[in-house]
Amino acid sequence: MTLGATRRRTVGEIEGFISLLRAACDDAGVNAALQKLLSLPDEERRAFVRGWLSELLVKEAPKDFTEAITCLLDDAVAEKAYAVIYQCSRPKGAP
Repeated sequence: MTLGATRRRTVGEIEGFISLLRAACDDAGVNAALQKLLSLPDEERRAFVRGWLSELLVKEAPKDFTEAITCLLDDAVAEKAYAVIYQCSRPKGAP
C-alpha cells in the first residue's frame, strides 16, 4: 500500500449492512421487502437503489443506513445478501 492510500472496507466491515441483514432475519416485514428488492433483475434493482439513495440523501438519513443501502448496488453483494436473508426466512430444519 502506498503512503496516503486508504484500504477500502469490505461489505463485512460495514456495520450498517450487517445490521440490515440482522434486521431482515429478525423481522419478517423487513425480510419480505428486501427479498422483493433483491429478486429484481440487476438493472432494475440498481435503478431502484439509486433512486432510494437520492431520497435518503435529501432526507438526510443516517449515514450507516445510507451506506448499507449503497452496498446493494453491487450485483455480487446483492446476490449474497439475498441468499443470507432467504435462509433466515426459512423455518429451522427446512432443507
